[in-house]
Amino acid sequence: MDVSHILDNLNDEQRKAVASPSPHQLVLAGAGSGKTRVLVHRIAWLIEAEQASPFSILAVTFTNKAAREMRGRIDELLGQHHGGMWVGTFHGLAHRLLRTHWQEAGLVQDFHILDSDDQLRLIKRINRSLRIDDDKWPAKQCQWYINSQKDEGLRAANIDHFEDDYTKTMLQVYAAYEEACNRGGMIDFGEILLRAHELWLKNPQVLAHYQKRFKHILVDEFQDTNAIQYAWLRVLSGADNSLMVVGDDDQSIYGWRGARIENIQQFNVDFLDADIIRLEQNYRSTSTILKAANKLIENNQGRLGKNLWTEDGDGEQISLYEAFNEQDEARFVVDRIQDWFNSGNRRIDSAILYRSNAQSRELEDALLRVGMPYRIYGGHRFYERLEIKNALAYLRLLVNRDDDTAMERIINVPTRGIGGRTMENIRSIARDDASSLWKACAKCVNESLLSSRAANAVLAFMELIDNLNDGCDELELHEKVAHIINNTGLIQHHEKEGGEKARARVENLDELISAAGNFDDAELDEEFDIKSYAFLSAFLDQAALDAGESQASESEDAVQLMTLHSAKGLEFQLVFLVGLEEGLFPHKMSMDNITGLEEERRLCYVGITRAEKKLYISHAESRRMHGDVNLCRPSRFINEIPSELIDEVRLKSSVSRPSFGTTKLGTGLTRQMSGNIEVPQTELSLGQRVIHGKFGEGVILNYEGQGSSARVQVSFDDVGSKWLVLSYAKLEVLA
Repeated sequence: MDVSHILDNLNDEQRKAVASPSPHQLVLAGAGSGKTRVLVHRIAWLIEAEQASPFSILAVTFTNKAAREMRGRIDELLGQHHGGMWVGTFHGLAHRLLRTHWQEAGLVQDFHILDSDDQLRLIKRINRSLRIDDDKWPAKQCQWYINSQKDEGLRAANIDHFEDDYTKTMLQVYAAYEEACNRGGMIDFGEILLRAHELWLKNPQVLAHYQKRFKHILVDEFQDTNAIQYAWLRVLSGADNSLMVVGDDDQSIYGWRGARIENIQQFNVDFLDADIIRLEQNYRSTSTILKAANKLIENNQGRLGKNLWTEDGDGEQISLYEAFNEQDEARFVVDRIQDWFNSGNRRIDSAILYRSNAQSRELEDALLRVGMPYRIYGGHRFYERLEIKNALAYLRLLVNRDDDTAMERIINVPTRGIGGRTMENIRSIARDDASSLWKACAKCVNESLLSSRAANAVLAFMELIDNLNDGCDELELHEKVAHIINNTGLIQHHEKEGGEKARARVENLDELISAAGNFDDAELDEEFDIKSYAFLSAFLDQAALDAGESQASESEDAVQLMTLHSAKGLEFQLVFLVGLEEGLFPHKMSMDNITGLEEERRLCYVGITRAEKKLYISHAESRRMHGDVNLCRPSRFINEIPSELIDEVRLKSSVSRPSFGTTKLGTGLTRQMSGNIEVPQTELSLGQRVIHGKFGEGVILNYEGQGSSARVQVSFDDVGSKWLVLSYAKLEVLA
């Protein structure tokens, strides 16, 4: 049989991987090097060249979408459909095993899979029965602990608490949770893999059957496997079966959710006869982009090592933009995308990548301002996020106690003992009296229409809102927002989720404070009292308008916005990598240890290699964080890219950066520019000192727009930073 067509259109290293006679292969597939192509052709080679039965092949992917794509490409390559292959995700394949061998796995035949919400509700019931203090040991923390232990392959009985209170409490919950699941015929997501692994260990005859059947095992994205997934694979592969794993240790970026980079780094130790094949030819990016990525990642230790290259040309240099602040950064990015689009390109081929979800807010504002359609990939727009809606609901109640939708949203967030039955009683009274929920609450308390416990909870909530109101009276807008966030328990409430999601929610709440601070500067009516509730109401109106602007539809040509974690596996002709500052990227939570810092560098490597033709990198001299404006130090990752690959695209300010960390920006700061950057169609330029009739003297830091309708940001010596519209501001230039 002529099988040469299977190797056609493959490069030398791809052919080597596809036709390898070695029983075990570790394929180090660099970004854009054709790893899926290799996996598909390897399966075709096994079937046609080595006469392997499709029934003897097991292929593991990380998403159902990838599994469907792999099946389709195999059928296309072979010219016919081959049934019998098992192609799917770890959990999908393990679930298939458990349905077949439910008795051997110790399950009931109709076992039920708990989703995350069901699991959390069960843990909450268990904690109540164990009389565990939810404030001290939140149910979401218990959920995170149980799932992480299952990812490590550990049962409650296998873990020693060493007299540590936290571990003792978690193990108490874990043991009770296991008992409840067994009693109710339930398994959770983590249990699927753990139970399937135990199926091998406890039932040698079942294991032997599948070891005899699956002679060829192939695994995609191997660098993302956790402990239990790798253990399951090792047991199944046994001593005689072929195991090909494809991955890239330089793209291991999910350590925070259990992925172990050690799995890929130690594969050739666990399988001494493994053939290591490096796919280094890149079919995506220019040589300049690849050289930058290579030099950056060389700073990580313990790599298996590879060097991406391409037959294509150098392409454009990487553009580095040093912005004055986050608004200037966002404006620059949007202007460049507009230029790109006006040159005949599609918006959908451009992407803005950021380290933290909170960064999207300023970028969204800039896109909305110019009416440019965009989509948040894999997430919600800023003002649609759960934690932001919660905080805004509290603020809306300060402005209007009769706002029923705000009342419904946060009367029991965080949990304060106001349950569904109590709320139904309150709603009924509100309907009967044609009044708001707030007035109905007051009536319930005053006329003893609720149980004593429920009435006390409702009264405590109403007193909380009134006390928050009193505490906000003399505060500026961003201080009001900070006061609400810090005194409602919202931070602690969202922190209970644990892990990266909790951190992202807290960062978004911090960004809401920054949004209020920027709005404080942007208000056009200079006579508006920035401490008034009318000013707060204007801010809430703007937030509602921004939330009401729907994202672009899937079919619309729109800019893509996403976190760097979401960007893995994607590619775009034009990429903006924004916010490269110490503490932001690399993230402050990952800078204290080498493991965290190296994962941040791998994340930057992923970001760089998403770009096909053009890459922009940006950082800001100052950035508003937690309501304060801070001077920022450029990310170390910028310095790790060779200077000859970079084109700096703006004139530098003479403001010196701090030698370490960040420093708050004083209100009297002035910037002397090394070259004049003019505000278009005006006689003003950045760095000029001006005087305002109300705010006094200051220096122009930034601008938006042109002519008399332009807005300028002025740092006033006495009152700090303000955004002013030139047609109203009547600024006078000082000599």
